[in-house]
Amino acid sequence: MTDHVRLASPPSVPMADAAAWHRVVAASMAHDFPGVPAPAPEQIQAQLATPGLDSRRLTWLATASDDVVTGVAALRLFSSPGRDHLAELQLHVDPAHRRRGTGSLLLSAVLDACRADNRRSLITETAADSPGEAFCERSGFSRALTLNHLVLSLADVEWTEVDELADAERPGYRLAGWTGTVPDVLADAFAAAKNAMNDMPVGDLDYGTSQWDADRVRSMAEVVSGRGDTLLTVAAVHEDGSMAGYTEIVLPRGGTARAEQYDTAVVPAHRGHGLGLWVKAAMLRRLRAEHPAVTAVRTDNAEDNVHMIDVNRRLGFGTERRTHEYQLDLPTRPKPTPLTR
Repeated sequence: MTDHVRLASPPSVPMADAAAWHRVVAASMAHDFPGVPAPAPEQIQAQLATPGLDSRRLTWLATASDDVVTGVAALRLFSSPGRDHLAELQLHVDPAHRRRGTGSLLLSAVLDACRADNRRSLITETAADSPGEAFCERSGFSRALTLNHLVLSLADVEWTEVDELADAERPGYRLAGWTGTVPDVLADAFAAAKNAMNDMPVGDLDYGTSQWDADRVRSMAEVVSGRGDTLLTVAAVHEDGSMAGYTEIVLPRGGTARAEQYDTAVVPAHRGHGLGLWVKAAMLRRLRAEHPAVTAVRTDNAEDNVHMIDVNRRLGFGTERRTHEYQLDLPTRPKPTPLTR
């Protein structure tokens, strides 16, 4: 029998729906990403209840005739200038209920929402060589980017080398670090450095650009904190007061042993001085000292981001899996011509 789809948008996602959502995601990931831990139930609840930065989220659940949730979809609609054409999809179907039209039913609801919001591009991520790839290609998506997902076990780290890298002198630069929101004295410099991420490799994705200022970096930290996660940052500060580069780690709520790498960036004018390796080594040492319960760090890099992959390899990261970013180009309505007198 065909599944039924209903909209369940935050902030009104009931706990029962969040529990069902987690069950579907865990089953889907166990099938498509064997060995990769699924988010904990409290992480799923926080993601559903907490709006993302400069975006809003719509969610759908597909249910069978017995009201069992068989599939879920979350659509993130970006709202900041430079990205307000973009929507990002996460879609999971319980493997026990696949090939019954559930994914197509969810995608149809998602596409209706994208058209209603006049979105130009819809992107989604799927495991390499997985059923998700075939689903994307049948649905008209095109592969736009390949990501290498890397994991570092802290038990395997060569700490002597990491300490040497973190202690290395970088004339004209100093290290700074903080937890949560950036200190006010560094907020403007941090925002300027954040804009360096706009030249990261994105393949053929119509990803747009984000413009950062001090208020926006504070808002980002508030979003992370609102989910119950902990945000750690280590930065390289130039002697003129500008920020030359930084790296961010997020510790998910619930005391999980796996930390998640967020941004690492070096401002173009400061590249070629080993700053990316420097701040990442300092971050690893900080994890060892301040968060001994963390046993691994996960990151991902675009396949053509060879410099950052080399940095991660030197620190001991190994390949865990590969994923592909797919994109669907959507027709948009022309904006009305302003009336003139």
